[in-house]
Amino acid sequence: MTLNIDTEKSRARLQAKAIRAAAHNPASAVELITHLPAVKFRRAKTIGGFWSIQSEIDVQPLLRALEEMGHELALPCTPRTGKPLTFRRWAYGEDLKKGPHNTREPYGHQDEMFPDLVLVPLLAFTDQGDRLGYGGGFYDRTLTKLRETKDVFACGVAYAAQEADSLPIGPYDAPLSGMLTEKYFKEFRKPS
Repeated sequence: MTLNIDTEKSRARLQAKAIRAAAHNPASAVELITHLPAVKFRRAKTIGGFWSIQSEIDVQPLLRALEEMGHELALPCTPRTGKPLTFRRWAYGEDLKKGPHNTREPYGHQDEMFPDLVLVPLLAFTDQGDRLGYGGGFYDRTLTKLRETKDVFACGVAYAAQEADSLPIGPYDAPLSGMLTEKYFKEFRKPS
């Protein structure tokens, strides 16, 4: 019996959530900064971050360090289902409003930004740059839209334990450009 891609992804998500929960360690947040590839990030004027939820690795210290390095920060605002995310300007420490799915996001009056580098949350990833998200497709649509107009570096951020040997991948899944964990940074080759 062959499973369809949605069923395979649902099963993979359950397994990935358990792995991430077991790997969760608040002290790992600072370790992300030690593996930050200065050359790659230096070229990015605007960085699209995210606000960690559930047992995701905490990116707040990373966001603060990036701002101190002179980068403009933006956080995503979640739209209706089927639409890409909108990134809005945010400075570390500014108030955020509650968003869907227990997220936090900038208020609507903040300027819309088009990041050069996007930090991408995930449940699992492979050493080829495949990513398993939560199933809404928001980051896939967003990366596809941003990449229509410029070269955007999509950097997954997660615990090293979230690396999988393989993942079910569909035709609309946007690949990662690189991966930052508490143990390493790696860049993925662009498909030829």
